[in-house]
Amino acid sequence: MKKSYNRMGDELSKICLNIKEEISSETTFQMGIDNLLLLRKRLFDILIHLKADLSQADFNAMPFIGADGFHSKTIAYSIWHIFRIEDIVVHTLVCRDEQIFFSGDFQKRIGSPIITTGNELIGHEIADFSQTLDLDELYQYASSVKDSTEKMLENLTFADLKRRIAVVDKAHLESLDVVSQSDNAHWLIDYWCGEDLKGLILMPFSEHWMAHIYACMLIRDKIYSK
Repeated sequence: MKKSYNRMGDELSKICLNIKEEISSETTFQMGIDNLLLLRKRLFDILIHLKADLSQADFNAMPFIGADGFHSKTIAYSIWHIFRIEDIVVHTLVCRDEQIFFSGDFQKRIGSPIITTGNELIGHEIADFSQTLDLDELYQYASSVKDSTEKMLENLTFADLKRRIAVVDKAHLESLDVVSQSDNAHWLIDYWCGEDLKGLILMPFSEHWMAHIYACMLIRDKIYSK
């Protein structure tokens, strides 16, 4: 199993590297976007299979609690975290419009006690948080964010990649309180706002997905092995 995961990780890392190279050239930019969309579909399909295969309790389980890595979280938390980050980055920083989370009233629908990315949560706080979430609504939120991001990506041009985040957009982001002041979280604002659009494509929209979904698969297999 470990060898299988390593092969998958190597394959996905190669795909990400190819996408990085493709979007870096105007002649292959559209190919890179198309391949990014295919990668995201492949990764999202894994999340769909997890929902079909696992129970609510499995989504809240922390079989690797205390470990050093994303697999120390829960699957429910991981999905929340992936799509809160993407929603914040796409809508507040790139599109400069309202986050899906707010426009769709998803805090109420999901039942979340927080509006942040969840980076500030540690240990059993993550499990407690996960248990508050309505899984069906969480998946609806994830799907809505995915679709809105991909609409943005489909309309992106090569020239857009050099656009950097404006100071006014950073200030607006900070005013929304969607990133915790915790040391585990607040660094995200400087990180995102220090990137151009090309950098954001390569992290929140692709590699970030890959890292956390890979961790979800490790959690799933640990649960299955019991």
